[in-house]
Amino acid sequence: MSLGILLLVLFAALMHASWNVLVKSGEDKFLSSVLIATGAAILAGPALLFLPAPAIASWPFIALSTVLQVIYYYLLSAAYHGGEMNRVYPLMRGTAPLLVVALSGWLLGETLHPAALFAVIALCAGVLGLIGDPRVLWRSGNATRYALANALIIASYSLTDGHGVRLSGAPEAYTLWIFFTQGVAMFGWAAFVRRRAFFSQLRQRWPVALGGGGLSIASYGLALMAMTQAPVALVAALRESSILFGILLARLLLKEKISASRVFAVALIVAGVIGMRLA
Repeated sequence: MSLGILLLVLFAALMHASWNVLVKSGEDKFLSSVLIATGAAILAGPALLFLPAPAIASWPFIALSTVLQVIYYYLLSAAYHGGEMNRVYPLMRGTAPLLVVALSGWLLGETLHPAALFAVIALCAGVLGLIGDPRVLWRSGNATRYALANALIIASYSLTDGHGVRLSGAPEAYTLWIFFTQGVAMFGWAAFVRRRAFFSQLRQRWPVALGGGGLSIASYGLALMAMTQAPVALVAALRESSILFGILLARLLLKEKISASRVFAVALIVAGVIGMRLA
């Protein structure tokens, strides 16, 4: 992987962790997710007027990705509602790339060089190692189940968009259409089912909606651009280095504890990132 692509995905990872902290910081996790999705749609809509439409062949992938992304937001908020970010976030983000690696050869015809495969495994092992005592996950119950289910969704939309964006001929427009359609869908649900609470949140936290929406678009857009130039499995795994930023932000902003035993896990993640650069 070239240095430019590696730095691009690492920057996307930082932005991804940042908007996840915004979701976790809200009292109602799902409404926080809806706010950010709405903010992304508000930002994406006008921009689409100035971009060429994606190729027709990519529209089924946009539709499928929209459905998967809506499910992702629901499972994300459900997992955060019942578990600490520094537990459920690594479980979601560390498991998903392993599923992408397992399926990308069959679905996309991509195979990784042994060195790249080792780097992916090291990074994912490090991410999963940040969970700490696995008994905590067992006690988390539903939060753990939601996180594992979301890992499957993350792998699914990564594979969907990794192929769809290559067919689109317009990565920027492809990305914005996903965020516009999912944002409209989630806004419509909230306005119909939880109107009073949603609009109250929107009035009070509109900067979070726009800021989080912008971070979400930029993060995923950069990752999709990288997927047009590097294997989907490699980009999907490298993007999960966001856990390092996520844990740091959770410690600084949410006051969640970080144990000393996680140093080895962090070293594995760094080794994985270096391995991807050399692969």
